[in-house]
Amino acid sequence: MLDAAGGRTPSTHPALRHCVALLRLHLASPSLAAAKQLHARALRAGVPPSHPLLAKHLLFHLAALRAPPLRYAVAVLTRVLPDPDPFSLNTVIRIAASSPRPRLALALHARRLAPPDTHTYPPLLQACARLLSLRDGERIHAETAKNGLATLVFVKNSLVHLYGACGLFESAHRVFDEIPLRERNLVSWNSMLNGFAANGRPNEVLTVFREMMDVDFAPDGFTMVSVLTACAEIGALALGRRVHAYLAKIGLVGNSHVGNALIDLYAKCGSVDDARRFFEEMGTEQTVVSWTSLIVGLAVNGFGKQALELFGVMERKKLVPTEITMVGVLYACSHCGLVDDGFMYFDRMKEEYGITPRIEHLGCMVDLLGRAGKVEEAYDYIVNMPLEPNAVVWRTLLGACAMHKKLELGEAAWARLVELDPGHSGDYVLLSNLYAAVGRWADVHVLRKTMAKDGVRKNPGRSLVELRNSVYEFVMGDRSHPESEQIYKMLAEIAERLRHEGYIPRTSNVLADIEEEEKETALNYHSERLAIAFALLKSLPGTPIRIVKNLRVCGDCHTVTKLISKIYDREIIVRDRSRFHHFKSGSCSCKDYW
Repeated sequence: MLDAAGGRTPSTHPALRHCVALLRLHLASPSLAAAKQLHARALRAGVPPSHPLLAKHLLFHLAALRAPPLRYAVAVLTRVLPDPDPFSLNTVIRIAASSPRPRLALALHARRLAPPDTHTYPPLLQACARLLSLRDGERIHAETAKNGLATLVFVKNSLVHLYGACGLFESAHRVFDEIPLRERNLVSWNSMLNGFAANGRPNEVLTVFREMMDVDFAPDGFTMVSVLTACAEIGALALGRRVHAYLAKIGLVGNSHVGNALIDLYAKCGSVDDARRFFEEMGTEQTVVSWTSLIVGLAVNGFGKQALELFGVMERKKLVPTEITMVGVLYACSHCGLVDDGFMYFDRMKEEYGITPRIEHLGCMVDLLGRAGKVEEAYDYIVNMPLEPNAVVWRTLLGACAMHKKLELGEAAWARLVELDPGHSGDYVLLSNLYAAVGRWADVHVLRKTMAKDGVRKNPGRSLVELRNSVYEFVMGDRSHPESEQIYKMLAEIAERLRHEGYIPRTSNVLADIEEEEKETALNYHSERLAIAFALLKSLPGTPIRIVKNLRVCGDCHTVTKLISKIYDREIIVRDRSRFHHFKSGSCSCKDYW
C-alpha cells in the first residue's frame, strides 16, 4: 500500500513488520541490547520515529526484562510517542512502580498523558505500598471509587496489599472481606497474609491461613513462606513441622523460597540440627540466601565456630556473600571471642567483596570488642566510626560495660542513649546492672526513682511456649491461665529445690522501688518462669522446652534457668530479644554473656 506521496504507509512498512516480529520473538529471553538494536534498525530503515506500534512493542519488550531500564522506557513514552495510549502509559507506570524510583509512577499518572483504565491502578497502588505512602494510597483508592473501578478484584487485591504494608490491618481486612468468596484468588489471600507477616502479626497470619484452608483454597510458595515466617516468629516448632509435612505432600518443598523459610523456621525455633539437615537436603536448590540463613541461624544459636566453618565452605564454592551473610559471620566471631578473625573478615568484606559497612556491621565490631573485654577500644571504635552511631550501638557498649564493670564508660554510653532513645526501659536495666556490679546501691535506688519520675515503664515480659501444637502465652504475675493454681504450686516447688542448690535471688534485676521480699516474689513470677513451670507440668520428662520471650532475659532468670536445666534434666531453649540461650546440665550456650 502506498501513501499520497507514493511511499509505503507506516503500518505496512516491511522494516516495521520485521522489527515487531523480532521483538515478539525475543520476548522468551528479552534483552535490552537486542531491543535497542532493533529500534535503531527500524529507524534506519525509514520507520517513523513516533510510530505508536513500534513504541508499544518496544515498551512491552522492556517491561519483560528482569531489570527494565526506567530512563529508556520514559524516553520512549514521552519523546517517541506524542500522544501515548493507555497501554503504553500503564506499561511505563508498571516499570516505574517496580523500580528503585516508585514515586515516578505517581508522577507519570499525575501528568495525565492518557486516560486511566482498569490496568492503571494496581501498579500505582503497588508504588504507594513500596513508599509506605498512605496519603497517596488513599487518594488513589478514592480515584478508583470515583471511576467505578474499586470493585474489581485485582484493584481490591492491590488495596489489601497497600493497607497491609502500611500497617492498617482493619482497612486491609475490610477491603478483603468486601471481595466475594467466589472472586477471591491466590493474590487476594497472599496479600492479606503478607501484610500481617511483614508487620510481625504471626497469630493473624495463622488465622487467615486456617480460613484459606477451610475453603479448600490451594496455597503456593508465597503463601507458605508467610505461614512459615509466622511459625518462626512465635517459635511454633511442632506447627512448623506439620506445615513442612504438608509442603512435602503438595510438592512445594523444592521451591527455594520455601526451603529458605524452612531453614529460618528451624533456626529461629532453636532446632539447629533440623535446619542443617534440611539445608543438606536442598542440594542444588541451595542459594546464597540458603547459606546465609544457616550461617546466621548457627551464629545466633551460639554455634559460632560452625557458622564460620560453613562460611569457609561457601567461599570454596565461589559463592558471593551478601551484607546479611557478613553480619552473621561477624556475629559468630563476637560470640566466639575471635577478635582478630572478626577484624580480618571485616577487612575482607570491604576489600574482596566490595561491601560497604553498614551500621549493623559496625555494631558487630563494637560487640566483638566489648565481649572480649576491650571496652575502651570499643568506645574508641564508636567515636571514630564512619557512620553516626545509633542507639543500638551505644546500648551494645553499655551492656559490655555492665559485664566488665566499666562505670565511667557505661555512664557515657547511658548519656548518649538518653539523647537518642529516651525512655527505653531496657537501658535502665543495663545501667542498674552496672551500678549493682560495682556496688553503687545508692545509685540503683536513685535510678529507680528517676525511672518512676520520668514515667518510664518497663515493658511487660511475655513468654510463649508451644505444647501439643498449641502456643501458650504468659505475662509476669499472670493468673489468667485455667491451671494457674497448679502452675504456681510448681513454681513453689522449683523455688524450694533452687534453695537446696544454694540459689540466692539477684534482686538488683528488679527496678521497682519495693521491699526485698517483694522483689524476690517479682523475680519468681517472671513470664519465662511461668512458661517453664507450665511446660514441666505438661510435657514428658526429658523432652526439650522451647520458650520465646519479647525482652532480654534478666540475669536472675538466666541463673535460675541454668539450675532448672540441671535439677530437672531438661534442655531449655530460650529465644529472647537478641539471641538464643541453650540451657543444658546447668550451663548456657551464651557462656553467661548476652
